[in-house]
Amino acid sequence: MFPANRQRFQGISYLDIGQGPVLVLGHAFLWDSGMWDHQVARLSQHFRCIVPDFWGHGASEPAPAASATLADYAQVMCELLDHLEIETVGLIGHSMGGSWAIEFAVQAPARVRALVLLDSFAGLEPEVVNLKYQAMLREAEDNQSFSPTCIDTFTPLQFGRNAGSSHPELIKVFRSRLAHWQGAQVTAITQAGQMWFGRRDSFEDAEKLALPCLLMVGAEDRIRSVLESHLMLDGITGSQLQVIADAGHLCPLEQPEIVTEGLLAFCQNVME
Repeated sequence: MFPANRQRFQGISYLDIGQGPVLVLGHAFLWDSGMWDHQVARLSQHFRCIVPDFWGHGASEPAPAASATLADYAQVMCELLDHLEIETVGLIGHSMGGSWAIEFAVQAPARVRALVLLDSFAGLEPEVVNLKYQAMLREAEDNQSFSPTCIDTFTPLQFGRNAGSSHPELIKVFRSRLAHWQGAQVTAITQAGQMWFGRRDSFEDAEKLALPCLLMVGAEDRIRSVLESHLMLDGITGSQLQVIADAGHLCPLEQPEIVTEGLLAFCQNVME
């Protein structure tokens, strides 16, 4: 949607649009920065929005090493802000984007004015779930493609119960995206997934953060439950929670207006 504003830094493709206080938006696993198009169209009227593609996603290169972590990506984001001569930001992270946003806030707390975590969790992936996802990712890497079975497993996890009738185009786009990926791109995607599902437990670090924090979660999220957001609400001092009705894991896409209004109200209150 915003091709003229895309730039690159250390193999990372990112959108830089708008003026004012800076917001950095991190997207979900298996998606890319385009998932924020609706929100950025509004937020960029009030803020400067930096919207990167994670390693292996969108137009970004694969992770630089097999041992790369979410904390390493957060460090690259810090270096990007240095490059752009940006001192402080508000961080908005969805799912995997929320996980590296927490790592960023832990590494550079003085640079983060506010934190928004959508459909995210600061704790470990439950072991049984992690093992299941890791096995699916290994299968995709071995085959250099996502099998129909894998696509059938991942797809319903992304969306709310009624998405088949309310957002059939989103389901079609997601299934087509996974089916289209082949070869090296699948390897890069699966590496990113292994980072996310195998992430460290950052819950205690998140509890130490002293900054405005908004938690948003789809009421029907089957990847990151509402319970997990309530656990973070209890653990992060001064945080607030907004549960998005009629949405699953992808509340910014399933309920774009509600999410955009929530983000705009929160960011204007704490950033301007």
